[in-house]
Amino acid sequence: MLMLIIFAALIAMICLNVPIAVALAVSGVLGLLISEGPDSLVSIALDMYDGSTKFSLIAIPMFVLAGAIMNAGGVTDRLINFVSALIGFVKGGLAMVNIGVSLFFAEISGSAVADVAALGSILIPQMKKRGYSAPLAAAVTSSSASLAIIIPPSIPMILYATSANTSVEQLFVAGVVPGLLGAFGLMFVAYLFARRYNLPVEEAFNLRRLRRTFVEALPAFTLPVIILGGIFGGFVTATEAAGLAVIAAFVVGLWYRQIDLRHLKRAMLDGGMQTAVVMLLVAASVLMGGFLTRAQMPQELAAAILDFTDNKYVILLILNFFFLVIGFFLHSAAAIILVVPIVIPLISAAGIDPVHFGLVVTLNLAIGQQTPPVASVLITSCAVARANIWAVSKVNVYFVAVLLVVLLMCTYIPAIPMFLVEYFYR
Repeated sequence: MLMLIIFAALIAMICLNVPIAVALAVSGVLGLLISEGPDSLVSIALDMYDGSTKFSLIAIPMFVLAGAIMNAGGVTDRLINFVSALIGFVKGGLAMVNIGVSLFFAEISGSAVADVAALGSILIPQMKKRGYSAPLAAAVTSSSASLAIIIPPSIPMILYATSANTSVEQLFVAGVVPGLLGAFGLMFVAYLFARRYNLPVEEAFNLRRLRRTFVEALPAFTLPVIILGGIFGGFVTATEAAGLAVIAAFVVGLWYRQIDLRHLKRAMLDGGMQTAVVMLLVAASVLMGGFLTRAQMPQELAAAILDFTDNKYVILLILNFFFLVIGFFLHSAAAIILVVPIVIPLISAAGIDPVHFGLVVTLNLAIGQQTPPVASVLITSCAVARANIWAVSKVNVYFVAVLLVVLLMCTYIPAIPMFLVEYFYR
């Protein structure tokens, strides 16, 4: 009965537009107060502080800062020029460029919203000038930005690893192949749209221009090499790689002599606010997590589902559906922090690899970023494109279908995400 009261209070506060972090903290305090009395609240401030200062979480502001420096330092422009020279000759080439640059940008920022804000403001106006409808331009930008939470480094993966007490580095490695599959799938759908609407080719393939733009972008290519090479090679942890990414992004920006300090300041402030929201969620989740653990809810949930079925693939199907629904209403950080600690005992009991499950969760939440009513990435893209969210959603459904296919493949063919993990770590 107590659990029902606490969750009813949590849902009611969320429906009243109370910030999720505040709703979580209030519900957790209420649960502890009713079940254990006022004495249980003595150490909550220290518990919240300890929960939000874990070493792995330092990577979040570092990757956000690296993305801000990269965008302010002219790195994004060089990447766009190179990808345009590489694949711009294909029909609908600018859509391909959009997806391709997101692939590179994802390897530095780890944030889909940052991806849309950085690339959308540059590419969406250009796409509209070349005959792309505003809904199509927004849909391509929004769906490709979700690669930022599939391809390492990924902020949701860092949060999952912290919540599930598993390896951030292995999660990053597991995201590489699914991210590439998603990128190629999105490009295929974009090509079909280009054929249907007779969208233009950017320019003929020119080997000389490709060589020139490659040389110009070469310093920028050192960033993913430093991040991924360091992690894959076992030289640095994910947090240490984030610090190196900041230094490398700053050095590359100085090399290009194009750092826009005003842009950098604004991006850093936005990144700081984004990080503060995530950290507040983490801190608030400690209270709710403490209450749920003492109430034995995760263990009871695991026992109930295992009584229904012990087939791990059926369990994954149930959890996929659950996370897809959760993604409609919660941001990825809130969904991970609220739900993952509850289902981890079930995952362990069913014999599901926590790294494999972490990739499945991340893909679900990437889809959630594209599905209203919350759809933070989709809304950001619509704002940049000045397009109606429902008109964009009608186009975006085809790109979301690609992400769903990748999700099903990764869920039921574990070798797809786990092949590289097995190769490097096991």
